[in-house]
Amino acid sequence: MTKINLNYGRGSIPIEIDESWEAEIIRKPKMPIVPEPRHAVQKALLSPSSGPSLQAVARDKESACILICDITRPVPNGLLLPEIVSELMTAGIPRTSIKILVATGLHRPNLGDELSRLIGDKWILENIEIVNHNAKNSDDHVLVGTTNKGTVVRLDRRFVDAEVKIVTGLVEPHFMAGYSGGRKVIAPGIAHEETITTFHNHKFMSDPYADSCILVGNPLHEEQIEIVSMLGPVYCVNTVLDEHRNLSYVNFGEIISSHLESVNFAQKYLSVTVARRFQTIVTSAAGYPLDQTYYQTVKGMVTPYKILQPGGDLIIVSDCSEGLGSSEYKDAQRRLIQLGHTSFCESIAKKDYASVDEWQTQMQTKAMKVGNINLYTTGLNEADRALTGVNMISDINEFIRHCAQRNKNTLGETSLAIIPEGPYVVPRLQD
Repeated sequence: MTKINLNYGRGSIPIEIDESWEAEIIRKPKMPIVPEPRHAVQKALLSPSSGPSLQAVARDKESACILICDITRPVPNGLLLPEIVSELMTAGIPRTSIKILVATGLHRPNLGDELSRLIGDKWILENIEIVNHNAKNSDDHVLVGTTNKGTVVRLDRRFVDAEVKIVTGLVEPHFMAGYSGGRKVIAPGIAHEETITTFHNHKFMSDPYADSCILVGNPLHEEQIEIVSMLGPVYCVNTVLDEHRNLSYVNFGEIISSHLESVNFAQKYLSVTVARRFQTIVTSAAGYPLDQTYYQTVKGMVTPYKILQPGGDLIIVSDCSEGLGSSEYKDAQRRLIQLGHTSFCESIAKKDYASVDEWQTQMQTKAMKVGNINLYTTGLNEADRALTGVNMISDINEFIRHCAQRNKNTLGETSLAIIPEGPYVVPRLQD
């Protein structure tokens, strides 16, 4: 019997795999690790991949705004922010004119101990102004234009008005936008609710190119690029992490080109080719901080659905210690339960504006249309479990054994794949 750990909360869950099952383990190839991370960040800010150094960008400027992702992304802010702020102050921008803006999108604000964990540096926390974006507060936003697809773009004025605009982020697979980081931290990160609900409507979400590790032809990516172009010069610090959250890559430069350079580095590790579909897939929601809500757990369901045999079982583990998600998301899940996945998608297909968070329910239907979704969690109460729309399992190892035995009896093989890191790894069928 072999034990394999699946990411779960701040730890892991061991699953037992019989060696006779010949399970296929899908994980990233071994990634390089930056030996001196702080020095690498300093070097990136001084020697950008494109454009001037950060000091040169900030020279003779009077204000700066730094965007950071919210708590759902494990960006190494404690490593990045002290170096960024130091360069800005060295260039002459007063400490009191530097602002850090948490790009929450439509997520809740990060406050208290959670904000401390997010920032990761005591001096930054105590000396630099830190504010959360609020997509529903219209007074915080300014109109910057309209895209070719008709999206009215309103962004947080605190970023728009800053003379130096800096984005930080993590490049990882994203099941809608292709890859996270870069332009995505701006939109939806600091966009108004109207803007977000426009380019998260059914038309955008149902496009076959709105998928993991796809940029060319991806309508969300195209919209985000156009939105960024409305802002003038924007610069970005991009990071890539390995399976154990070690820094594997960092760069700095003009936001679009530096992000693409990071994607070019990351994609050969993040996307893994497999030769077949599987009757059973066992995966995770990536562990903390991503698996704290069922809302974020959907990413782990959707990322591998293309390698699931029709009618097969997808088993996912997720902590869900914060519950299901927002009240709006619960409303969408109720409609999913009442209507079924086909009628739910039909009911939202002609809406110009998506209801808040219903896009995540729409994404869940992608996996539901292929096979059976099974969830192991210790974090949801009975009311929330009823709104997931998936099968709840109490003993993951027993359920895996059941699936393996059933497949052996009916197919003559176990047909089992295991993805310990969940949505941070994208399996691709071999052409």
